[in-house]
Amino acid sequence: MENNHKIVFDEKIIKKYDKSGPRYTSYPTSIEFNDNFTQRDYRRWSRASNALNRPLSLYFHIPFCDTVCYYCGCNKIATKDRTRSMPYMEALKKEIVMQSMLFNKDKQVEQLHLGGGTPTFLNDGQLEDLITFTNKNFALKNDDSGEYSIEIDPREIGEQTLATLRELGFNRLSLGVQDFNYDVQVAVNRIQPINQTENAIKIGRDLKYHSISIDLIYGLPFQNIKSFSVTLDNIIRLSPDRVSVYNYAHLPKLFKPQRRINAATLPSPGEKLDILKMTIEKLHNAGYVYIGMDHFAKKTDELTIAQQNGTLQRNFQGYSTHANCDMIAMGLSSISNVGNTYSQNVRTEIEYYEKIEEGSLPIFRGIEFTGDDIVRQDIISQLICHLHLNTNIISKIYSINFWEYFKKEEADLLLMQKDGLLELDKNQITINSKGVLLIRNICMVFDAYLRKRQTTNFSKTI
Repeated sequence: MENNHKIVFDEKIIKKYDKSGPRYTSYPTSIEFNDNFTQRDYRRWSRASNALNRPLSLYFHIPFCDTVCYYCGCNKIATKDRTRSMPYMEALKKEIVMQSMLFNKDKQVEQLHLGGGTPTFLNDGQLEDLITFTNKNFALKNDDSGEYSIEIDPREIGEQTLATLRELGFNRLSLGVQDFNYDVQVAVNRIQPINQTENAIKIGRDLKYHSISIDLIYGLPFQNIKSFSVTLDNIIRLSPDRVSVYNYAHLPKLFKPQRRINAATLPSPGEKLDILKMTIEKLHNAGYVYIGMDHFAKKTDELTIAQQNGTLQRNFQGYSTHANCDMIAMGLSSISNVGNTYSQNVRTEIEYYEKIEEGSLPIFRGIEFTGDDIVRQDIISQLICHLHLNTNIISKIYSINFWEYFKKEEADLLLMQKDGLLELDKNQITINSKGVLLIRNICMVFDAYLRKRQTTNFSKTI
């Protein structure tokens, strides 16, 4: 089925639904995790996973950054001292061993992702050591068929680093750019000349990486339509396979680095909407397909093909083509998804080292899904990946009468239908062109936890 996700930019409707909400890389979202979930629970679910023989997805969190980007809300450690990564990598290897002992050795690793922080804060030797060690403990693929990706900083990598990563099995690159405008870069403390990004992409193509993705952010200080248009023109010229365009959420009370951003220099809400509208139009005209949320991809990209085939998935790394994997996440603050659970590691170096040294998995909280969670999780995933839901299939899979089960939700959906966001009938929910940009709002209707909460720290949906 061809992706026909046309977008109608209705400013009046967008303003009406201007509220905060989750990005739904998980359901339940991380704010529902609790400390009743322990490593004992995790080990129990790991044993159950082995019986199902599901493939694995591995994630490593490398928290170090050479400099701090003021907009960033990630768990990171800003330091110029490269040796600081050494004890962390030793602890990470111990966690790899502990995790590998819980899973059958023949489970194939379909996905591998290094995120941060800045994974390329590590030198080539450390990266090679990490993957070699991982391969001794898990069954990594050696035929280039897996989805093995890494986030890189174009400011600090050369041809040899990208060649080393390719030899190690990585076949996808994600590059942070945010904006090419110098004034914006100064304001967010990320000076990155365009030639550095261009050079990284060229080397990546020469080395035959399967996919190259670029991240942008709109809503940063000193951005305007004219300046961001120039950035987009350059992005289109560089022709990455995927482009992610994130909405900057200014939450200085929550993220300390954002306190260095002068709120008076941020574009107004109206200008932000204009920037978003222009971005969508430019990328569409350049041949990019809107996948959903903030993601665009070329028609030939795996994400686009997966969406057309109905196999697109969403997890903590965003959209994915690999389904039914147990995700084992290692390192500070990383979140695993094993069986019907989420679990999160401790957030600080001290806590992490202490847990590892005592031979414990560094899990400090998590959640086991209820039957209701599983139903809603499936619904939210279907809507956010395909902008369509067959209610009959949901009824059959979970032995429910969909519209009776979701009687409260139906009332909200009918209001959204009245606003032209979606169409309802007894068999399906279909997102309309006005509702594409507001898919988070639509998914929020099915979020049972959100209905009980008065306040959240989520970003604005647009």
